[in-house]
Amino acid sequence: MEVLVFGHKNPDTDSVTSAIAFSYLKNKLGFNSIPCVLGPINKESKYVLDYFNIDEPVYIDNVKTQLEDLNLRKVQGLSPEASILSAYKIMQDNKLKTLPIINEDGKLLGITTMYDIAVSSIKGNFYHLNTTLSNVAKGLDGTIITGHERILNGQVLVAAFYYETLKGRLSSNKIVIVGDRYDIIEHSLESNVQLLIITGNQEIPKEYIEEAKKKNIPIISVPTDTYITSKIINQCNFVSSIMKRKDLVKFKLTDYTEEIKDEMVNTNFSNYPVVDKNHIFKGFISRKHLLSPAGKNVILVDHNEYGQSAEGLKEANILEIVDHHKLGDIATTTPINFRNIPVGSTCTVVYSLFKENNVEIPKYIAGVLLSGIISDTLFFKSPTTTFFDREAVDALNKILNLNLDEFSTNMFKAGTSLEGQTIEEIFFKDFKEFDIEGFKVGVGQVFTLAVEDILNKKEEFLNFINSIHHGKDYHLTLLLATDIINEGSYLLFESNNKQIIPISFNVDNMQGVFSSGIVSRKKQVIPRITEAINTLK
Repeated sequence: MEVLVFGHKNPDTDSVTSAIAFSYLKNKLGFNSIPCVLGPINKESKYVLDYFNIDEPVYIDNVKTQLEDLNLRKVQGLSPEASILSAYKIMQDNKLKTLPIINEDGKLLGITTMYDIAVSSIKGNFYHLNTTLSNVAKGLDGTIITGHERILNGQVLVAAFYYETLKGRLSSNKIVIVGDRYDIIEHSLESNVQLLIITGNQEIPKEYIEEAKKKNIPIISVPTDTYITSKIINQCNFVSSIMKRKDLVKFKLTDYTEEIKDEMVNTNFSNYPVVDKNHIFKGFISRKHLLSPAGKNVILVDHNEYGQSAEGLKEANILEIVDHHKLGDIATTTPINFRNIPVGSTCTVVYSLFKENNVEIPKYIAGVLLSGIISDTLFFKSPTTTFFDREAVDALNKILNLNLDEFSTNMFKAGTSLEGQTIEEIFFKDFKEFDIEGFKVGVGQVFTLAVEDILNKKEEFLNFINSIHHGKDYHLTLLLATDIINEGSYLLFESNNKQIIPISFNVDNMQGVFSSGIVSRKKQVIPRITEAINTLK
């Protein structure tokens, strides 16, 4: 199954680039993974991807379990032109209760069940046959003496009457079942019947065979007696004659398991067909699939908290986590690889994993790794920067030979431009929700070289922050407008306790106040807020 590698919601450059690089590494190690994002990428990330000519990761809005994630029961479909009897034999041999009926392209036409077959054998039309010559021969274990493959559509007549009684009753729409009654065989040929079925493996005189060939009347010789033959023949009909096609409950591969539960509970079927977007049959789902559904396989980078991850994560199989943040609330039912190192960027951790596995780093992967580190450490200005971040950038740039000052300046310029963005887009540009000592806290951060673009609209931002604060029931809602050049952040906020901001940052309780040196949400802001909340308890 495909593995989805993704970072947190509202992805920043480190989140995007670490997903790309780690997915590449996992694929080199034998996995089948794809890098993904949980939201639109920002301008800085787009600059990086364009610079190194890399496609954007696949956007996903959730990792809820879909039917395509389940191990559906694969069943070979049957043509509508197959016989009911052949459907029964397939179901019996494979212990199936339901069989899909498909066309030559694999599209689902309907289904048939053992119940449908049983009903047809009891209540079916025993006097009408609509099928092929080969279906009759195969179903009755007979031999075609004369005639070529054709569609039969007529009335079944069991010739148990005296010859004189049958006069005038035979015609071209009759399918005659008869034993060694040669007078009736002769009369059937004279009447140009559709088909003659000779029971008991009786020898057929040559003159009748020649006459049948001359008139193009098929003859089938069968080993069973007339009674058994007449009892079985209606099961030689096309399976489409008993196929269920109206009010058929079926699902699509893209349907979510949580959305189909009610319909399965309210309908009394043992199996439900599943089709793809082109209506191609893909397998059956039953209630057993919902008891322990197999979710999507995922790898998390740059986060390890449910609140920052994809919706439906608790339904997914988390295979691995690579991060550089504090431990969050994600739990797994089985042991996993969890690499969490206190460095300035997830890309630094991913770089170390390349080295550990002795996997060569191509130029474009070196580019995204270097970009992620420079972005998350603010080109080493952030207090989160470590020796390992610098060492990784030095090693990666030996592959790239970039002018780092020029590259980082252009990257930050591209990323910090707020032109054309709404208040909402700026606020959620890099927003994360935290659970701190039982309190919900929302913190957004914007890195910019033009902080006046935010401060000039302070009242508009405060109105929006107020609506988010009360709408999400946060204890504290904070926007950090981080000035890269002056290495500090301007604070816009709404709080249930007016002392949180002054205690956290040693500043006045004033909107737009500047907190010098505050540039890292992870290493400075969240620890300070946590300490303040504990102090105020």
